[in-house]
Amino acid sequence: MMTKKSPWTIRAALFFRRMLIICLFLLVGACVIPFSANAFDVLLGTGEPGSFSYFSGRTICRIINKQVEDLHCTVAPAANDVHNLTNLQGGSLDVCLTDSRMLYDAVSGKGNFEFFDISYDNLREMVTLYDVPMSLVVRENAGITTLDNLKGKRINAGAPRSPQHFVVDTLMGIKSWSNKDFSLLEELPPSLSQDTMAFCHGAIQAMVHIGVHPDPALQQLFRLCQARLLTLSQADMGALLNSHPAFIRAEIPADTYSSFPEKVTTFGTQIKLVTSSNLDDETVYAILDALYNDRNSLKKAHPTLGEFMGSESEKGDTDIKRHPGAVKFFVEQGL
Repeated sequence: MMTKKSPWTIRAALFFRRMLIICLFLLVGACVIPFSANAFDVLLGTGEPGSFSYFSGRTICRIINKQVEDLHCTVAPAANDVHNLTNLQGGSLDVCLTDSRMLYDAVSGKGNFEFFDISYDNLREMVTLYDVPMSLVVRENAGITTLDNLKGKRINAGAPRSPQHFVVDTLMGIKSWSNKDFSLLEELPPSLSQDTMAFCHGAIQAMVHIGVHPDPALQQLFRLCQARLLTLSQADMGALLNSHPAFIRAEIPADTYSSFPEKVTTFGTQIKLVTSSNLDDETVYAILDALYNDRNSLKKAHPTLGEFMGSESEKGDTDIKRHPGAVKFFVEQGL
């Protein structure tokens, strides 16, 4: 005698039959579709959120994620280059954006790395991304037309051990100046606009600007606070370039700012994409290839990022080893 199956029994049988078919399809797909053994996440160290380094890192990650199927790039912001380079050296980061001076100091055991019991010899350069001019912003009524005119003036050096303070220390070094050579030497940080407010109110007559151009904040200083940028003489430029291997000649083109249309010659450093010798050649090659093929996206993000591949012949004399994957890429591209 035949027994009638319940509706629940029929539905259960259909469910398990469908699951069996799905599992078979997945098994066949796993056997047919190739799987890349090199697929992994790439952690990219940058500056803090809000910095141009962080903005650049996010732009780079978007391009990598769009162009390279086997890589997933994620930005890891940090307070400074010391943090990023140390984590890169130790393997906590795969790549990072770093200043050329800091990279040289890390590998050479100088500057902020002088007392570190860490070897950074495994760091490898991938490519120069863009130049970072270091500029002196002076008040128009301060009578500062040359670097020598800074003597006796009211200046802001920036917070102790900050990049701005380093620039002032460097300028004082080539001129053999001391703090006593200024009527006032403030150490105001840029946080909460402390330095720009003091500048606009006339409490200080000169301050340091480090960063890419055009910069909206600098445009505001030109428009509202009687500011101008100081062009360095050839003699001062020569002394500055000789003071550190990573320094380069930097120019801010004329008409970069509508309120200050002049061309400015100064010195600066470069931001480099850096990795370690532990990252495989294929991944380094794939990252550079993705950036090279999508240069338009870099340029659209910011004009400065359009300098990608354009600064290779102008890089500072740092002798930092280039990663073999990067060497292969540049040779094949004829760059």
